[in-house]
Amino acid sequence: MFYKKKLFKAFLSFFAVVLCMCFFVPFGAYAETGNGLYLGGFPAGFVLSTTKVEVVGICEVLTAKGTCSPARDAGIQSGDVIVKINGEDVKKTSDVNEIIAREYKKYEIEILRDGERLTLPVTPVKDLASGGKRLGILVKDSINGIGTVTYIDKTNNKFASLGHPITDNGNQIITINGGTVYNSLIYDVKKGVRGTPGELRGAFESSVIGQAELNCQCGVYGTLAENFNCSNLVKVSKASLNDVNIGTAYIYSTVYGKEAEMYKISIVKVDRNNKDNRNFVIKVEDKRLIEKTGGIVQGMSGSPIVQDGRLVGAVTHVFVNDPTRGYGIGIDNMLNAY
Repeated sequence: MFYKKKLFKAFLSFFAVVLCMCFFVPFGAYAETGNGLYLGGFPAGFVLSTTKVEVVGICEVLTAKGTCSPARDAGIQSGDVIVKINGEDVKKTSDVNEIIAREYKKYEIEILRDGERLTLPVTPVKDLASGGKRLGILVKDSINGIGTVTYIDKTNNKFASLGHPITDNGNQIITINGGTVYNSLIYDVKKGVRGTPGELRGAFESSVIGQAELNCQCGVYGTLAENFNCSNLVKVSKASLNDVNIGTAYIYSTVYGKEAEMYKISIVKVDRNNKDNRNFVIKVEDKRLIEKTGGIVQGMSGSPIVQDGRLVGAVTHVFVNDPTRGYGIGIDNMLNAY
């Protein structure tokens, strides 16, 4: 439910990624530092660097002999992930130009396509404008999108969000190499209907929430910005899955603007040992939220779930055939992941 959307002019366009290893710490640490836990529910804009370079477009190169596209001629397609060029690892976009600038007699590109590795011969050409070698491809090494912060751990200067991993089109967890998480503003919502999930539409602001460090099964985590202000947030204690009951609870989420609101839900099922972190089934009961969004929509993932005044988990997924229902992850799993 991490939502990808175009940014305002200050940011690059980003592309759809539908989207690990968790490092565990003893839960006992949180028994001592729980007084620094603050409730999230506010939107965040993610700009995350990845360790893979994806082809997002094929273009023409203007040469002294006219226009051509070496990449197209070689059979390279949008969606291909460039793994190596002439045996050298490619992990960021700048690697492509650096490698093809070298004087090789021939060039071979190893790509990953639909889970299969292919090696394609390609002949770079000299760009008339810049004088450099070009392949005629557009590539990216980052992902961008809108999601929701679950909690702020002020004691340890950490934040947690999403409640689920960002994955690629093959449903594999994307390894990130850092990134920045910005405050955001929700300006529109596409309502969810049976069979078609809705989505929040937001814009990034210039102020920073923190630096992303980990994308894992339990969400996206990072270090809080030094100047992040918690004065308007609600301090909260947490409850374990053993303390969660079937019945009334609340989610905190932002469906317009920047401030989270509280919406009534029901926890209709608790699955404490679910291997996919689908520890709750929840149902939206609040008519205000149903009227605004149809229920749970993309971009709401990470919205904290509170029962009896304590943080018990976060929203992660929506039921496609019933947008008023969805899954949630237990807060213990999120706290122990980073």
